[in-house]
Amino acid sequence: MGVLALDALLFRTALYPSILDPDSSTGLFELILRREQQAQATGGHNLVVTVGNSRLAYSPKVLDQLGLSKQYDLRAAGIAGSNARVWYYMLRDLDPTRRRYRAVVMALDDYDDEDRASSPPNDIRDLHYVMVRLRFADVWTFASSFEDPQLQWQALRDGVLKGLVFQEDIRAFLSAPVHRIEYVQLCNRGYAGWAYDFLETTKSMVGLQIDWSNLAVTFPPGTDDDQRGSVKSFLAHPPDDQTGRLARYRRLWLGRIIDLYRGSPTKIILLRLPRGPIPRPDSLSVKSKGATRELALRPNVMLAGEHAFDSLEHPEFSGTACI
Repeated sequence: MGVLALDALLFRTALYPSILDPDSSTGLFELILRREQQAQATGGHNLVVTVGNSRLAYSPKVLDQLGLSKQYDLRAAGIAGSNARVWYYMLRDLDPTRRRYRAVVMALDDYDDEDRASSPPNDIRDLHYVMVRLRFADVWTFASSFEDPQLQWQALRDGVLKGLVFQEDIRAFLSAPVHRIEYVQLCNRGYAGWAYDFLETTKSMVGLQIDWSNLAVTFPPGTDDDQRGSVKSFLAHPPDDQTGRLARYRRLWLGRIIDLYRGSPTKIILLRLPRGPIPRPDSLSVKSKGATRELALRPNVMLAGEHAFDSLEHPEFSGTACI
């Protein structure tokens, strides 16, 4: 009991989370959460928040520079590498009244819930993103949402004793505590401005060619390993066996987000992102009824036009395989 009590004192209060490394998954999640909580305090009544991974990348600064009349104040609470399980905990703690936003926009790769090689239910990175947010009452539901028994045990164990996840961060802190504290303070002051002034890469995928008959890829000069890997895994891959894994995952976690806002005036908008610099042919994609289109039938849920971003699906508009 003593170990559990000490773990709770350190990691279930603001004590240690306030000095987490901002460059870590957990630290970045908390930094974004704090930034958006602060924005709520000064924002008006027309806030709209977007959640997604790095594919949902837009520049508020560019939008402001365009001088468009802003009926809504657009906020970004997404985080690179995240998925619906992470978004649930972000939104739950970011909007406890379920009335702070006019709309919540969630960005998806597709509406067909097509399984690919990756396995969102078994993405253990989620544990690190949401570690500070996990309450004792959350641990079983969170852990049981993994399909791999070993990952279920890891999530259950680490969700109870959070210090197991923070071991590496603690060692780094103890090696240079003053530097860590100063860096945390710097990030707390500057992160919002850095995100606003961020300049995206000027590189493009012009020259990319894919022979869909044999999935042979011709890459443009200067393509790096990340871009090559993204093209192979996201576009130039054979149709995977369809087990309904992604549909089950989305039904659970998107469903839980929608349930959060049941009875709330907040609208839930599901948005399909551009498919890539060269769209994958429909003949290679496996269509199914899935879960996303079913969820869109619930009250207060809207499905954005599936082809709204087709005009962006060209190599000159993309610095990566996935735009």
